[in-house]
Amino acid sequence: MLAIRLQRNGRTHYPVYRIIVQEAQRHPLSGRIVAEVGSYNPHTKEIVLDKEAVKKYLNNGAQPSGRVIRILKSQKITLPKWVKVAPEKSAKAKHADKLRKNQPKEEAPAEAPASEESTAEAPAEEKPAETPAE
Repeated sequence: MLAIRLQRNGRTHYPVYRIIVQEAQRHPLSGRIVAEVGSYNPHTKEIVLDKEAVKKYLNNGAQPSGRVIRILKSQKITLPKWVKVAPEKSAKAKHADKLRKNQPKEEAPAEAPASEESTAEAPAEEKPAETPAE
């Protein structure tokens, strides 16, 4: 079975990808590819594609990878019905009720009652402490 996938090229920290057709069991870097049908630069978002060759391999049963499916859709290439399209992922927290933003707001204690308590206690503390007579 053939696969249409990305093969990483480029230098360190600056990847550029080739879009290749290859046997599905082989690793992309094995060097044994059937055809190179395009390239993709993620930094400039430049996509170069041989649309006729891609359509030929898709009609002959080549399964595109998930990222290649997105690239082909962006280039408006119609995919056969049998192509397995992964569902869109949705970010969902496992325990949303435990998130800080979902916790009820704690109100700070009111300043007025705190000041009344301190004034009530202050005169009691100001009294001189009785010392036992010796």
